[in-house]
Amino acid sequence: MLKAAVRVGPAGWVYKEWAGVVYPKKKPRGFQELQYLAEYFDTVEINSSFYGPSPPAHCKQWLEQIAANPRFLFTAKLWDKFTHAFDASPENERAVRAGFDVLHERGKLGAVLIQFPFSFHRGPENVAYLKRLLKRFADYPLVVEVRHATWNDPSFYALLAEREVGFCNIDQPIIGRSLEPSQETTGPIGYVRLHGRRYDTWFSDDPVANEERYDYLYSKEELEPWAKRTAEIMKEARNVHVVTNNCDMGKSVVNALELMNLLTGLKVSVPDTLRHRYPRLDKIASEPPKAPLLFPTA
Repeated sequence: MLKAAVRVGPAGWVYKEWAGVVYPKKKPRGFQELQYLAEYFDTVEINSSFYGPSPPAHCKQWLEQIAANPRFLFTAKLWDKFTHAFDASPENERAVRAGFDVLHERGKLGAVLIQFPFSFHRGPENVAYLKRLLKRFADYPLVVEVRHATWNDPSFYALLAEREVGFCNIDQPIIGRSLEPSQETTGPIGYVRLHGRRYDTWFSDDPVANEERYDYLYSKEELEPWAKRTAEIMKEARNVHVVTNNCDMGKSVVNALELMNLLTGLKVSVPDTLRHRYPRLDKIASEPPKAPLLFPTA
């Protein structure tokens, strides 16, 4: 049995190409994507908060949509103004907090992910900036994602541990000095994030290639080491989030379900539309497929 609480889920839930794959192509009246996912997962990473602050009204709606699942916790990416533009102005902080506080006050904000780009290398200026950022948002459950190998240093992990900030263990294409897979735990929150392994598009500036960056389906053999790493993280952390970011055509949902199966050893509930597209899910499904499909795929 797993000791720590583990929650597995995809990054984001609003994708046009998920219609007829994850969701019904013809949605019933009142259908809500997030509410639907909360039937299968105990966490979803809010992706839109990376591109702009989440409006409080939206956050209240999201809370209503996940209410039927008492175990559900959101994780949310910090606005890229802080991590990519380095604009940590008071105005930007107030805008971010307006939405995050709605989730946090209800006890539904499992983690705030501070995701830095590959170009963010460890050095005195960047370490100082990170310290200031961690202090600004210290009242939230924080997790830091870095992608450059310069951060693989004991002093960095000690910095996070001192502040009880989690470290995001990532799977990414290993190109140049990319950070390699790990199982670090530096705080009460453990975090694993799988981006896929599209070596051909990962650093591309081509718009078409950018759209294909997360078009990657992990095999069971590729997921198994991450299930083992997650089990090790669970020995140290109190709460663990495992997020699949390979969102193209619902692949993140497929791999999230497979990771749940690997971590628990139990079969899982699988959306019929998804198993129609990905028959490999039949092996881990807890129920036989409905006939005819509950939601037509065309």
